Amino acid sequence: MELQFKPVTEKNRKEILSLELREDQKKFIESIENCLSEADSHSCWHAVGIYDGNVLIGFAMYGLFWEYLPFGRLWLNRFLIDRRYQSMGYGKAALMDLLKRLWKKYHRKHIYLSVTDDNQTASALYHHFGFAYTGERDMRNERVMVLKIA
Repeated sequence: MELQFKPVTEKNRKEILSLELREDQKKFIESIENCLSEADSHSCWHAVGIYDGNVLIGFAMYGLFWEYLPFGRLWLNRFLIDRRYQSMGYGKAALMDLLKRLWKKYHRKHIYLSVTDDNQTASALYHHFGFAYTGERDMRNERVMVLKIA
């Protein structure tokens, strides 16, 4: 695996939009089109394609969300692996690399994300990496999780 995170640009946007989830997963995350629209309209979000070499395998969106005072919160707001590349180890590998990247870029002691109540697969993946539920709900009523970095 040669994982890379490339910013979404006009050059790769169409390719990013071609990523697909399984039908039963679509209820867990907003469409990539909606994610990109959100990233386009809010400068705090950074949308990236996840590549293995030159092959697009997934998508992520992250950013520093300043609405949480006084220091803001670093959010991993979207994370998905295309249905064709699931169950091949990409989810764990990409998440590990992405978490390292976020820590290196932002130097924050906490990384937040949220999951729907019924997304057991994602919850298990995030628990595997040390995320724990905070007891909070986000604006979409998803459960907030946090990774505390020592």
